[in-house]
Amino acid sequence: MTGQTDINARSAAARARRDAGQRADLSGRSAEARVAAEYERMGYDLIETRWRGTGGEVDFIFAQGDLLVFTEVKKARSIDAAIRSLRTGQMQRIHRAASEYLAHAPNGQLSEVRFDLAAMDGSGHIQLIENAFGHF
Repeated sequence: MTGQTDINARSAAARARRDAGQRADLSGRSAEARVAAEYERMGYDLIETRWRGTGGEVDFIFAQGDLLVFTEVKKARSIDAAIRSLRTGQMQRIHRAASEYLAHAPNGQLSEVRFDLAAMDGSGHIQLIENAFGHF
């Protein structure tokens, strides 16, 4: 009987992890939709969503005139926690992806760019931080 109990426990744990992952994905997508709407309200055009290059992924790429804005969205219980969750390695991957994206942009690596962080708390408040991390 112990073997069956272990199998049931592992199965329940796997379901719990899957359910938690699905909730996190839905929460993240909801946050992204709210952030995209906020940028569009401010006059930015959404160019790409979850753009993936060989070096990494960028949540959003917006344009306003010649300016390209690479935006990372972070959601946590508080704005401060969301801000702290952006790690150096992730910034480096975003830079690599942006560089790859710019290789196909009309002005290439000479494009005017900005790297923003959109932080959202558990209540849905958004703080947009322009130039949150530097250019490569």
